[in-house]
Amino acid sequence: MPELAAPATRHYGLDWLRIGAFALLIVYHVAMVFAPWPWVVKWPETFPALIVPMALLTPWRIPLLFVVSGFATRKLLSRTPDLAGFVHARSMRLLVPLAFAVLVLLPPELWVRVRLAGDPEGLATYWLGDYWSPFVHYGRAFPNWEHMWFVVYLWAYTMVLAAMIARVGIARIDRWFAPLTIGRRLVWLPIAALAGMKIALMFVVPETQGLFSDWTGHSAYLPLFVFGFVLGGTPALWQAIAHGWRAALAIALACAVVVTWVELAYQGSTLPGHAVMALDRAARLGMAWGVILALLRLADMRLNRDHPWRARLAEAVFPAYIVHHPVLVVLAWLAPGWGLGPVAGFVFLLGATALACWGAYAAGRRIAWLAPLIGLAPRRAASPRAMVSGAGGSC
Repeated sequence: MPELAAPATRHYGLDWLRIGAFALLIVYHVAMVFAPWPWVVKWPETFPALIVPMALLTPWRIPLLFVVSGFATRKLLSRTPDLAGFVHARSMRLLVPLAFAVLVLLPPELWVRVRLAGDPEGLATYWLGDYWSPFVHYGRAFPNWEHMWFVVYLWAYTMVLAAMIARVGIARIDRWFAPLTIGRRLVWLPIAALAGMKIALMFVVPETQGLFSDWTGHSAYLPLFVFGFVLGGTPALWQAIAHGWRAALAIALACAVVVTWVELAYQGSTLPGHAVMALDRAARLGMAWGVILALLRLADMRLNRDHPWRARLAEAVFPAYIVHHPVLVVLAWLAPGWGLGPVAGFVFLLGATALACWGAYAAGRRIAWLAPLIGLAPRRAASPRAMVSGAGGSC
């Protein structure tokens, strides 16, 4: 039996970081309705002014979520009696909401997609028929994870991590990251490694989402997830962050200039050459790593304190993630026909999506059978703190 992580106190700063990251994700997705880039549903008018602010968010928002999820996974493992129990608990916590989303939440969103592609069928006909087809139907085929790809990846990475723990133990995994605590290696070595892997793969395999095809994504997301796991039990890494976060932030700012330049110089269908594309991918990873280290320092120094709303907001994150995307897609498809201008449309979409997320969370807290379907702990975990502790690494 491999050794498990020693119990540790809760880091409130990482809770706040996770809450903020997912709140930002909802705002980002609403903004994508109005940004010039392709997305599920577009507003009749798009706004190039959104390119720069969204280009400054895109490189680090998903990598940060994997780091925070890895950290929370370490804390969850420390409260589980054995590795097999941990694997079972995480599988139930992630795969049950995934199944519920595929069965109930995603069909209306996918129906909007095929309707926009020309499918004349109604929702009920599509839901009971072509939604389940493994053959491409107006550009879609089953299964299609949509935004739940993150949950699929997180479950897969958790299983990989569990296999690593069973094979070599947590102590050895922690030692793999020990060289990062020497000097300023934490600042530059991960950027070199992640960018090197990305560039080595990007011209060989496609950059596309898919559990068995997204090797360029896995080459960054999985190491970041494992780093977050190790960070949860390695005080020396926090010390290295304290020493190097300013340099990391400087690197992030320099990389942000490159990322912004590429986005502005190559808009629409204009593609950069291989050299510029490689530079852009390296700059995105450099920016992501620098921002992550700076935010971890912020979480450790300024945000590591409790608040009456912290537990409830942290608990609401996973239900909000599950619900927000299909609600936003359907509303963004309908809202332009209601005569709303772009400003009113943005406010409406953001407010209505947030309200739907909070409504789903409130319903899950009160309806026992609904709770596990949207990522909440079973109601028998009576206290909010106990429920939140179990949900910490859900997404």
